Amino acid sequence: MFGLHRSLFTEEHELYRQSVREFVSKEITPHNADWEKQKMVSREVWKKLGDQGFLGIQAPESLGGMNISDFRYNAIFIEELGLSGCSAPAVGFPLHSDIVMPYILHYGKEEVQRKYIPKMISGDLIGAIAMTEPGAGSDLQAIRTSAEDHGDYYLVNGTKTFITNGFLCDVVVVAVKTDPDKGAKGISLLVLDRDMPGFKRGVPFEKVGLHAQDTCELFFEDVKVPKENLLGKAGEGFKYLMTELAQERLVVALAAIALGEYMLQATISYVKERKAFGRSISEFQNTRFKLAEMNAALEQGRIYCDYLVSLHNEGKLDSAMASAAKYNMTELQCKVADECVQLHGGYGYMWDYGIARAWADARVQRIYAGTNEIMKELIARKILQ
Repeated sequence: MFGLHRSLFTEEHELYRQSVREFVSKEITPHNADWEKQKMVSREVWKKLGDQGFLGIQAPESLGGMNISDFRYNAIFIEELGLSGCSAPAVGFPLHSDIVMPYILHYGKEEVQRKYIPKMISGDLIGAIAMTEPGAGSDLQAIRTSAEDHGDYYLVNGTKTFITNGFLCDVVVVAVKTDPDKGAKGISLLVLDRDMPGFKRGVPFEKVGLHAQDTCELFFEDVKVPKENLLGKAGEGFKYLMTELAQERLVVALAAIALGEYMLQATISYVKERKAFGRSISEFQNTRFKLAEMNAALEQGRIYCDYLVSLHNEGKLDSAMASAAKYNMTELQCKVADECVQLHGGYGYMWDYGIARAWADARVQRIYAGTNEIMKELIARKILQ
């Protein structure tokens, strides 16, 4: 933001930022409009991301990664995607590296890691995570997708919906019920891949926003999943989800604040050029005050997010902190989106303008990764304990 000194990053981080920014400018921004029409990004860009070493940097070198545990690099990647205004890539790429891959790295058996991680890092395999079902969203204990124990494999049946990267995905971490009578303690996590018979994908949804994001349903009909594809221990999937969701919610918050900053900068450029009543609309007090309000809020949000990234690097980020970030930053993103559309006037409602896309894309941020109502419940549990 304007004049904001960010001590979080070193010169080495900024060099990495420049390389990400150049890649985004060359390989993502020019193609985003076409991807929106196709309802998904191209597989080619996934390969290019892999070739440049932007996927799964935290994985060990033995699996093809860079063994970089410094989450500041991940944060830079998320931030630069958001600052480009390309919301869908800002969702799908970090989900692959920072949300899906950690489950396999932290809980997967060695043979499973070797099978999937190197190709996820190269961009040959695209990752997704499947928790939500038609009848179970934030209430994960209510999922019905079953995994029956058949000795050396699980037989999986069920449906998942609203799955990010769903149509393109090659490997997916799926929340299943291995013991339907035990509630949360009956949930397990399995790794499925697209080549398993009985695993089918629906067509990408017609969504209000995130048009370049291939969100769809996944169907499992008598899918045989080898026992070695169980992540961790049976019945402990809910615990793993609660552990990893802190990083997921931080990822959403980082994308939200960056996209908010993109919208503010786009609006500043617009109001300087647009004239009304014989002068630039940037000269009107209402415009100036609105811009000042948004800038102040975004700077505060940026400082808070930088603080949480620092805490996360130290292993001190907890669920309530991440929930607060997800709640506050996505609410702010939506407020900024609405104010910026208003300052654009009628042009703000035209799809040719980036602000219209950003406005449409913003709304879902308050829903996925746990609704903001659930975020408030998680915050309340901590402060009332």
